[in-house]
Amino acid sequence: MLDFITINEHSSIRIDEGKIIYSDPYNISGDPQDADIILITHSHFDHYSPEDIHKVMKPDTVIVCPSSMSEPNGLGLTVKQVTAGESFEISGIKFETVPAYNIGKPFHPKSNGWLGYIIDSTEHGRIYIAGDTDVTPDNKQIKCDIALVPAGGKFTADAVQAAELVNTIHPRYTVPIHYGTVVGVPSDGEKFRKAVDSGIEVEIKL
Repeated sequence: MLDFITINEHSSIRIDEGKIIYSDPYNISGDPQDADIILITHSHFDHYSPEDIHKVMKPDTVIVCPSSMSEPNGLGLTVKQVTAGESFEISGIKFETVPAYNIGKPFHPKSNGWLGYIIDSTEHGRIYIAGDTDVTPDNKQIKCDIALVPAGGKFTADAVQAAELVNTIHPRYTVPIHYGTVVGVPSDGEKFRKAVDSGIEVEIKL
């Protein structure tokens, strides 16, 4: 169904859009060196891992990251720094940025300027990568066809809260991420599935 999307572990996502897009590569197996574009949502170790970027990058890979992060250096790559609310295009693929933050938790304050991304795909529709976030007034306005949302709790929305977000924005497909290793438990995926409204297809990839 969503064979072009792979979840490596946690929030480490690989999307084949003709160009290969990684989001927050982490604990990558092997040395694929196939990334055309790498999206970084924020600077926490399980999302910004230079060691794993080295495993997937090529000489012409472009990194996109929040402007509030220190610019990744020592990689020798083109870096595009962005803020929430931007639209841009890389290698013919359109992107939008959206804020990702906690409400009532200290881990991801809105003031940090950390991000989620929307990939506007001509083939697959709008793909929302939520980043580390709770359910917020901002992401409840998202319009997308596919939503990849954190469901592990503690640092982000938990499985039921993630389902609440999905039920509000009502994509065609959804994939829970950010659970089962660093935070959350493997059963969070099924807990999320049970809380998602019928009519929204849930695919478990962790």
